[in-house]
Amino acid sequence: MSTVATLPVRRCGAAELNLPVLGLGCWAFGGGDYWGPQSQADVDAIVRHAVDHGCNFFDTAEAYNGGASERSLGAALRGLPRDRVIVGTKISPNHTAPADVVAHCEASLRRLQTDYIDLYMVHWPITAHSIRHFSREATSVPSVPEAFAALDALRRAGKIRHIGVSNFGRRQLDEALATGVPIAVNELPYSLLTRAIEREILPHCRARGVGVLGYMALLQGVLSDRYLRLADLPEPRRRTRHFDGRSTPLSRHGTSGAEAETEAAVQAIRGVARRLGLTTSELALKWAVAGDGLTSSLCGARDVAALQENLRAAAEPLAPDVVAELARLTDALLAALGPSFDYYESPANDRTA
Repeated sequence: MSTVATLPVRRCGAAELNLPVLGLGCWAFGGGDYWGPQSQADVDAIVRHAVDHGCNFFDTAEAYNGGASERSLGAALRGLPRDRVIVGTKISPNHTAPADVVAHCEASLRRLQTDYIDLYMVHWPITAHSIRHFSREATSVPSVPEAFAALDALRRAGKIRHIGVSNFGRRQLDEALATGVPIAVNELPYSLLTRAIEREILPHCRARGVGVLGYMALLQGVLSDRYLRLADLPEPRRRTRHFDGRSTPLSRHGTSGAEAETEAAVQAIRGVARRLGLTTSELALKWAVAGDGLTSSLCGARDVAALQENLRAAAEPLAPDVVAELARLTDALLAALGPSFDYYESPANDRTA
């Protein structure tokens, strides 16, 4: 069994945390309504193959499949040396009152079958708007200073190694940093079709010494050759502002979206991929990994074959002129979607503002 790492590694901002340029997104692990069934045997094989090839960072969350993702990842990690893997998971913002932070961290530790979590992140900002997405029964908003103090206490106790945030805008990140608690990363959406973070939060994270994890590198299959038309995507994956929200009942943004610009961008990207002899997903992942200021890009895989394609893409750099060409080809979509990187809500209801 090969143990040779094939992926470059990057420092995570100012934190003493090094991550491979490609991390494994584990949302589909455990199966569920959103992604459908997922074989545990496939998860076991994916995780072991990933570790053997240097893709040893695994990103999950307590909210993914009602905890089943954490349980599935924990089962797959059994028997692997703990110091060979980096486990990241996320706590929902409605669970960030101090007592809840402790209880939910302990629950994640049990599901993951580990004594510590390498990177523990707050999944969305601690605001009433974000919390309503996770629980409409919540009646109060936890204190940000108290939440991060509780997280820091877990860090000092050795339950977690590093603290992070996810989907935090500039104001929200600065509020978290003002507590004095070290923030290792901000996990943000980043792909050729989701470039809004380039405008403000990505350079701001770089300036503040905060690493950036990019997620949705393939925009849940849009940047692949599996779905030839946007309308072919399963309805749950047509909820972002790339699609007309008025024709998708599951959508929350309610705007006309940017379908024409998205379709044009995807076709242009596919043209470049064909010219270079790559699949669309390989090219898109190469571009995401090349992002200036990005520490690591997350990408899921349903089987080892898909993981192998992702590993090849991430291990081989994309020429700078192609990086620039692809940015130009998606500039019109970037302009159409605007500066908000909460792609599931309208700009008026942006949870990251």
